[in-house]
Amino acid sequence: MNQKLLEVYSDYLISSFSYTTATGLSGMLDGSVSHDKVTRFLSSEDFDVKTLWKRVKPLVRKHERDDGVLVVDDTIIEKPYTDESDLVCWHYDHGKGRSVKGINLVNVLYEAGGVRLPVNYAVVEKDLWGWDEKKGKEVRKSSITKNEQVRQMLKACVQNNIRFRYVIADTWYSAAETMTFIHKKLERFFLLPLKSNRNVALSKQAKEQGQCQAVSSLALEQGQTYQVWVEQCDFPLLLTKRVFTNEDASEGTLYLVTNDVTLRAEQMDTLYQRRWSVEEYHASLKGNTALAAPTKTKRTQLNHVFASIYAFVKLEVMRVEVKLNHFALRSKLYVKALQASFDELRRLKTLAGLA
Repeated sequence: MNQKLLEVYSDYLISSFSYTTATGLSGMLDGSVSHDKVTRFLSSEDFDVKTLWKRVKPLVRKHERDDGVLVVDDTIIEKPYTDESDLVCWHYDHGKGRSVKGINLVNVLYEAGGVRLPVNYAVVEKDLWGWDEKKGKEVRKSSITKNEQVRQMLKACVQNNIRFRYVIADTWYSAAETMTFIHKKLERFFLLPLKSNRNVALSKQAKEQGQCQAVSSLALEQGQTYQVWVEQCDFPLLLTKRVFTNEDASEGTLYLVTNDVTLRAEQMDTLYQRRWSVEEYHASLKGNTALAAPTKTKRTQLNHVFASIYAFVKLEVMRVEVKLNHFALRSKLYVKALQASFDELRRLKTLAGLA
């Protein structure tokens, strides 16, 4: 592995304020690293999650705490102009309510004491073709579901001896198989939201008798907890209802469940707010580390994703040390770049007799 070039490339992703390219990096270094060398670096190496863990492990060990949480979520790196492949294909974006073309990145973020570190990730590959009845045509499908990927990733986190108490995610990852896996195989707690039409029973006996109903149909009071049984789970869960106001002033409802039956409703609310760290993570990847750079081949795309995540780790270390968030750190770099540009302009004007 070319460690020196990895450091230079990831630094370039942080410091660049336009499209990041091999040519751009070579130009920034006045040609001391050629365009071809950067291209070979991205196309001949194989960076993966094991490489990431080797780099973040010392930081995790420094900051980990028993009350740490693993936050699971995915994001789409939009690539509308890149040729479609198993990696770059169409994925449904819940935020936009439609499918978009790009790379679907699934992340596991470790959060402890306000420090956020990526400890695992996977890229969704739609490596199969299948018939879609609704669309009436062949579409790309993945041979492994995102829930299956996440279970593998969480297992790796336990094998890496990461100290955490809870797994937090959104409704996509509240499958019964995933809840059972966390509860029984990993012996950890989870806090997950249920879709409003998810069927639950208010007692084990009612569940066994098939007396399940949509969670939204239950007469629940906010701020209270209720013991429920979810279909396909053979252990009790604690349920609470949370009503919130959206940005457009509309009202939304969240149904949170956990296998930690000792929690109170307000503790569940506070704990779930830690999920926001992964949203900040995704925003920083896209806004500060050039996650969507125009790489073309599968290997260069995967290696660039790794470098972008690694660049985030560097920003997070700086954030902790200098007490500035990622966007503020980048703003300082931008001001310095403007000052250097302004000074160079003055020099060139003097040479041209325009001073």
